[in-house]
Amino acid sequence: MSTAFMKEESAETAAETVLPERTVSLHPNLVTDAGLKALELQLQDARKAYETASIIEDINERRRQTAIPLRDARYFAERVRTAEIVPAPGSCDIVAFGSTVTYSREDGRVQKYRIVGEDEADPKSGSISYVAPVARLLMGKAVGDVLTLGKEELEITAIE
Repeated sequence: MSTAFMKEESAETAAETVLPERTVSLHPNLVTDAGLKALELQLQDARKAYETASIIEDINERRRQTAIPLRDARYFAERVRTAEIVPAPGSCDIVAFGSTVTYSREDGRVQKYRIVGEDEADPKSGSISYVAPVARLLMGKAVGDVLTLGKEELEITAIE
């Protein structure tokens, strides 16, 4: 086939497919059992998305469509490789990684969060990262302890 009928890639199109790497935290990659399974599933999903996009015939479109799954696959492969599984806490006496903590605020709000790894944290669903300021404050404390977060006091009311 004559090259006159072939689509050439422009430098601009090539630049569109070079994405910055996802930031990997400098903190230890602590995870729960469920957190590791979620990372493995996300890695599988990224690989499947890459494989699906890899069959696109148009090279420019293929590069655009594979860029994100390829970047995600590298990220999740690294997170799975460096994951350190932390077993569930043996007791509910003190707040630890994997604990679910209920605390009350001075304004009457009651909040409940499970302390988990960075990749599995989702405050809207009731989990926070162990490196979050409130999680750091709660770790090692017991029911009844009153803690100061900024200008506010928190009281731990339950540990599960």
